[in-house]
Amino acid sequence: MKPGRNDPCPCGSEKKYKGCCMDSASKRHAEVFDDIAQTAAMNLNLTLDELNLVTQQRMHERNNRSETDFFGLTPNQMSNWLYAPFNELAGVTFSTPDSISSSPIMRYLALILDEAMQNNGSFKATSKGNLPTKIVKQACELLPEFAVSQHQTHISISEFAGSNEDKFNALHYARILAELAGIIYLRSGRFHVKKSSQKLYQTQGINTFFLPMLEAAIYQYNWGYLDSWELDIDLRTIWLFMLWRLQEHGSINQLVDEVETAFPDILLQLQSEEHFSPIKLLSMLIESRFINRFLQFWGFVTFEPKLVSISELTSRKVDIQPLLMQTFQFSINNP
Repeated sequence: MKPGRNDPCPCGSEKKYKGCCMDSASKRHAEVFDDIAQTAAMNLNLTLDELNLVTQQRMHERNNRSETDFFGLTPNQMSNWLYAPFNELAGVTFSTPDSISSSPIMRYLALILDEAMQNNGSFKATSKGNLPTKIVKQACELLPEFAVSQHQTHISISEFAGSNEDKFNALHYARILAELAGIIYLRSGRFHVKKSSQKLYQTQGINTFFLPMLEAAIYQYNWGYLDSWELDIDLRTIWLFMLWRLQEHGSINQLVDEVETAFPDILLQLQSEEHFSPIKLLSMLIESRFINRFLQFWGFVTFEPKLVSISELTSRKVDIQPLLMQTFQFSINNP
């Protein structure tokens, strides 16, 4: 559903829609109406019905014309990606891969479900309400099986291992998603798997939860939850645009430039700090919230977070994993 005039702008600028992206939409409409006025002036014999038909045709043409700032997307396509619900997104197909064993998040979910199924559908949480040490240890032991392990050096800085859930970001993320997706819940000091989820797991296996977990990660989870940034920039609205561009070229730096071009108002909310410009802050947010704690947690990409030279800084690349291409298939057909 499109935002109202006084709703927050979906670009994440924190401005009202009427004072942000609605302005650019209004400019496009003004161009169309100027064109129509010129047509009417040159064709004085047009009836009102004929003029309405011309208006509809011009608006359709404008909204379905590729925009350079959107890298070939039309305004209609971009509007769909910004506002449509998960099951109505156009130009992309979501598939559950035959094998999801390379996804850390789904493997952690399987550990949680297996533990519950072995104990009549539930198991005891820690006194803090976290996953027990047994599951934490099992999850740590999975790290060598994931592509991300090539970049992990020590448990103290790894997000894919830890001595408990609080120190194991990827596992904590998986548990939160499972709750948001309605697969598990915590009650009276125990984690329970819903009866419906137990039945699905027994009959269809872990793959049945892949898309529900993914939808929860995109639309329900707070992407800034695991970082210390005070910047309240919501990148979730433009997640599909970022994914499409990154799948095209794999360059982090190019992706940041493309986000700046397509959504310039985001930079207006990023105040320069002593050491970081707005564009650098945007780059750090995209890397932390989108690439590291979304794509990499899911096993869609890997990337080396360390920088040792300026040349590396200007040519940062992600390694796109087969799971990404198997999950998202884009079909952008511009006129």
